[in-house]
Amino acid sequence: MDLNYDPQKIEAKWQKRWAEAKLFASEVDPGRKKYYVLEMLPYPSGDIHMGHVRNYSIGDALARYMWMKGFNVIHPIGWDAFGLPAENAAIQHQRHPSEFTFSYIDRMREQLKRIGFSYDWRREIATCLPEYYRWNQWFFLKMYERGLAYRKKSRVNWCPKCETVLANEQVVDGCCWRHESTPVVERELEQWFLKTRAYAEQLLEDMKQLVRWPERVLVMQQNWIGKSVGTEVDFRVAELEDPLRIFTTRVDTIFGCTALFLAPEHPVVERLIARSKSPEKLRVEVERVKASAVRAWVGVNLEKQGVDTGSRARNPYNGESVPVWVANFVLMEYGTGAVMAVPAHDQRDFEFCSAYGLPIRTVIVPKDATDIGAASGTPTDAFVEYGRLVNSGPYTGLTSEQAIERMTRDAEAQGFGKGTVQYRIKDWGISRQRYWGTPIPIVYCGACGIVPVPEADLPVVLPSNVKLTGQGQSPLAGAPEFVQTRCPKCGGAARRETDTMDTFVDSSWYFYRYTDPKISTAPINKAAVEYWFPVDQYIGGIEHAILHLIYMRFFTKVMRDIGLVSFSEPVARLFTQGMVIKDSVKMSKSKGNVVDPTEMCAKYGADTVRVYVLFAAPPEKDLDWSDAGIEGMRFLHKVYRLVARHAAGSAGVPGSAGVSPVDAHRKWSPADLSPDERRLLRKTHQTLQHVTEDMEGRWHFNTDVAMIMELLNECSDLDGAAEAGRIRPEVFRNALERLVLMLSLFAPHIADELWEALGHIEPAIRAPWPGFDPALAAEEELEIPVQVNGKLRGRIRVAVGTGKEEIQRRALAEEKVKQYLNGRQPVDVIVVSQKLVNIVVK
Repeated sequence: MDLNYDPQKIEAKWQKRWAEAKLFASEVDPGRKKYYVLEMLPYPSGDIHMGHVRNYSIGDALARYMWMKGFNVIHPIGWDAFGLPAENAAIQHQRHPSEFTFSYIDRMREQLKRIGFSYDWRREIATCLPEYYRWNQWFFLKMYERGLAYRKKSRVNWCPKCETVLANEQVVDGCCWRHESTPVVERELEQWFLKTRAYAEQLLEDMKQLVRWPERVLVMQQNWIGKSVGTEVDFRVAELEDPLRIFTTRVDTIFGCTALFLAPEHPVVERLIARSKSPEKLRVEVERVKASAVRAWVGVNLEKQGVDTGSRARNPYNGESVPVWVANFVLMEYGTGAVMAVPAHDQRDFEFCSAYGLPIRTVIVPKDATDIGAASGTPTDAFVEYGRLVNSGPYTGLTSEQAIERMTRDAEAQGFGKGTVQYRIKDWGISRQRYWGTPIPIVYCGACGIVPVPEADLPVVLPSNVKLTGQGQSPLAGAPEFVQTRCPKCGGAARRETDTMDTFVDSSWYFYRYTDPKISTAPINKAAVEYWFPVDQYIGGIEHAILHLIYMRFFTKVMRDIGLVSFSEPVARLFTQGMVIKDSVKMSKSKGNVVDPTEMCAKYGADTVRVYVLFAAPPEKDLDWSDAGIEGMRFLHKVYRLVARHAAGSAGVPGSAGVSPVDAHRKWSPADLSPDERRLLRKTHQTLQHVTEDMEGRWHFNTDVAMIMELLNECSDLDGAAEAGRIRPEVFRNALERLVLMLSLFAPHIADELWEALGHIEPAIRAPWPGFDPALAAEEELEIPVQVNGKLRGRIRVAVGTGKEEIQRRALAEEKVKQYLNGRQPVDVIVVSQKLVNIVVK
């Protein structure tokens, strides 16, 4: 066996063998325990980057471990292939988006194979293929049948220069991402929506099942869903026939209401303008406020602005008349689009009312306040906590909790309000005025109105001869052969919907399709899904905590309700890995700090790249890439030379290469071993214990790699003992084989090369995971730090189980400690059982 490590040769050899053997293929097998490992599928926009490599190396290590633990593992990959980048590239280069997409897929597939990930490539999917997106359309039709898909006018971001709609992420500081000096404006367009809000309570309630999800993700989802229990209250406005209904979570503060605030697009605003003393002047002011509200909607820091409509509303609790304002921070999508201003008890209201000179009246004081009869003077800040009511008529003296309950009950009894629940989450707007996406399966008929495409006519195929300009209306609207069709109901002339679906639809159910990617009669194979689901481990970035991870949960609940699946949550355990950064900033082409994995594999080998991305930082933390760091990863060269020498019997260890696997795998008792053998197997089994426990939960892969390095050093240090006969060949091989099996999780190519050299026919992934022996892993001696007055002054080594008196005697006799004591007698000696000694002196 060649003693020089050649990663290029070894990796090509084993990738070829794995592919020929279909090593990572799996099938439904009810007689075996299953394990579903899933990483978030990539968007094919160019090259694989180090963020992908890190994500997929984590999943690959887990998949290999589970194979070795005896599980039937499914580990698939595919392509989130629709999207705006390919369309923009097509516009720029005057080529079809599919050309870019499939060329990128081919390139990225080869890169992933070059790194040696254990994917079952038979299950590969691409969401831009008709055989996939026809089922996007099928799901849309099923939701439409159930009233979960609907069409309405909605606000969108509009670039006047591009003459097109922009996604929120394409708005930078209130301007178009392409034209940084062009402010984005608001337009209303007819859009298709899915009723995610109908599942808001289930999305919250079912979080109880997500006990193995990061708490951070759950909190982010809870905040995004934004459940608010509150009260709706009707204020009468003289200019309006119907009352103006507001929503508040703090009805206990309503005696401090000094104004009402309306969202600029609230339907009553136009009526209030028409009945004002100066309609044109007021309309101009409302439009100014409305324009600034667009900036709030797209997440830009907002200067609070408003305008008094001149109308007044009557507070039903105290009969007081308060002004009605239009304010840019009130959202029509939340509550009723109307809120009461209680500036003494809401910081946002406090800032607005202070700026506009509106009254500020205290009606809540701390519960422990001594004088609750009154509160006078203007506060300097809002008191936003629950407390006790003052200046609140018959409710004065109640706690906030008591008042909310009683005041809500009184509103219901007197007919001017009711208790209710609101959610911050909006229905999911899926319409995109883009080409490279799933066509929405709807036609518009002059006689029949909105008509869904029959299921038998799916897929509605994306036409290929569409001119892409990036400007104006949806590109599909410029393809008359696509637009012009016949009505499925009456057969008359009709036109197709020309918007395409949000690409989050594609990624909301792709992981189901992996279980049977070729099925043509249904979106999923129910029997296969019942076997493989839930996903046991999902791995991806924290940036997907909100949209993707909420949408996939929503889709699963819809699939449950239409009878496709029997469960409510698709993923049992979620892990969010950190980013890969360089020079303290996120890698990006624009910053010129991207590291090419293909180049790194050519230079160092795929195994070295994989080991480095797992060793350089804990997986949940950001990894700051270091060229010097990967350059210094000579560990695999060292392990290769050591194992290769012993496998070839060239290290002077008689019979090592000829040791049978039976001897190598026998269980050893500490009593059967020489001191050097005990030392070697102690380190081996300590490492095994650490890696095993990490793979089962903690995922400290960086320390796993570090411990394997330490085990290699121990083997190297004891090489001479093996040559001298103080370690039997079968014992040394026992340690080497376990080292190789642990290494196979992180560097599978070199591990399989060494496993074969040690006499095994099957790859390491087919070997059972070796168990650790606690008796062999146990330390014989402990190192105990010795402190004097709390400061470290020395260390002692004692046998495990040594009594406190002997530990104390040894500590006081330690030379460095004696020098420091310099004859002083201890006041006290504190021995923390086999962990620490602290000597107290004056």
